[in-house]
Amino acid sequence: MKRRNFLASAAALTFLVSDAWAAKKQAAGKASTAKPGSAKTKSTGKAKPGSTARRGRAKPPASLPPPGPVAHTADDPVTEKPPQGTSAARLPPVKAPEPPSEWRTYEVVTTVNLKNNSGLTKLWLPLPLNQDTLFQRTLGHAWEGNPGNSSMRRLPDGNLEVFHCEWRDGSEGRLQFKTLVTTADRHFDVTKRTVAPEREDILRRNLQSSQLIPNEGLSFQLGERILGRIKDPVAQAKAVYEWVVDNTIYDPSLPGSGIGDVRQQLIRGQYGGRSADINGLFVAVCRSIGIPARCVYGLRVAPSRLFRSLGLSSDDATRGQHVRAEFYVPGYGWIPVDPSDVRRAIALEGLSDRDSKLLSLKKVLFGVWEMNWIAFNVGSDVTLPGKITPMPFLLLPQLESPKGLMDGKDAAAIEYSISAKRVEL
Repeated sequence: MKRRNFLASAAALTFLVSDAWAAKKQAAGKASTAKPGSAKTKSTGKAKPGSTARRGRAKPPASLPPPGPVAHTADDPVTEKPPQGTSAARLPPVKAPEPPSEWRTYEVVTTVNLKNNSGLTKLWLPLPLNQDTLFQRTLGHAWEGNPGNSSMRRLPDGNLEVFHCEWRDGSEGRLQFKTLVTTADRHFDVTKRTVAPEREDILRRNLQSSQLIPNEGLSFQLGERILGRIKDPVAQAKAVYEWVVDNTIYDPSLPGSGIGDVRQQLIRGQYGGRSADINGLFVAVCRSIGIPARCVYGLRVAPSRLFRSLGLSSDDATRGQHVRAEFYVPGYGWIPVDPSDVRRAIALEGLSDRDSKLLSLKKVLFGVWEMNWIAFNVGSDVTLPGKITPMPFLLLPQLESPKGLMDGKDAAAIEYSISAKRVEL
């Protein structure tokens, strides 16, 4: 409980400092642009002693141009034209990111048993991030079973990595896949700037529409209504985050992490679902107003120190799939958020909207990821090797047999389980 209060206080302090900094810079800008009074008196129009008289009428002060739209768009993103005086233009001194001091290591074991296996059968398993970050590192993989062919493949979209294997005969397929991952809690610090900016192709990709996440039309209209006159990109994203928290409903009856169909949410005007739906809505609105954003697909692997419902209650992680989100601001890099877990806590913990615990959680989950969860990938519109039609995202095991392509929700075709436990190295 102390840890939670600390995180809440830290998150609140971050934005107080940011607001104070913006106010100070704005006041300084006004003082520097103030003009001296006119050299002529109002009553006579004569020049003051010691001044130089000018012929002709004095020009009236130039009028300011009418204010333009506050929101950027996906075609005119904040990464290219940051508004002056905002967090994207007013960059703090460069500081190399400091690696966390506290890491926790988890062993994740996926066990697969095929039912009624006949003919060529293929299996794809999503794997944790293959690149080291300041919050997650994959230490290694190992597997055993009776597949005829097996390999690890890296897909181009979002550096997504999968394990692929095949069974060619009619025997019962078996596979046990082990992964060792270490994680550290992730915090957004407004006083620090990343050393290197993100690659332009990655930012462009995370401004584009996908099958289920639009970046124009209704999502842009919603973004404009949410922003009002807010110009700072961090404050814009925070306004979107708070709107999503306040206007969505978490539905625990839906399977998996939801389907992530933001288009239908916008068309119906009914917002919510599970993590792929709620955090997908946040991503869609951010992209529409020119802020790169993406869903991050992963798995809960441990209990939560914040709320019981935000973590595992045992080593069984079979239904622990969970989608988070992050957005990008120049100078600060990718900033983590999770509006879905705020709504989940309301739905499963029985909290009221004015509960002090909920208000603290709402502050914490803008800028903090509690890493009792591991990230798999950030891929969207994923095309599996040998397939033509892309799927919206890859989070569950995928099985292809003569009967067609099925995922881990189809218990009649694939029996699988995932266990996760903390280990000491």
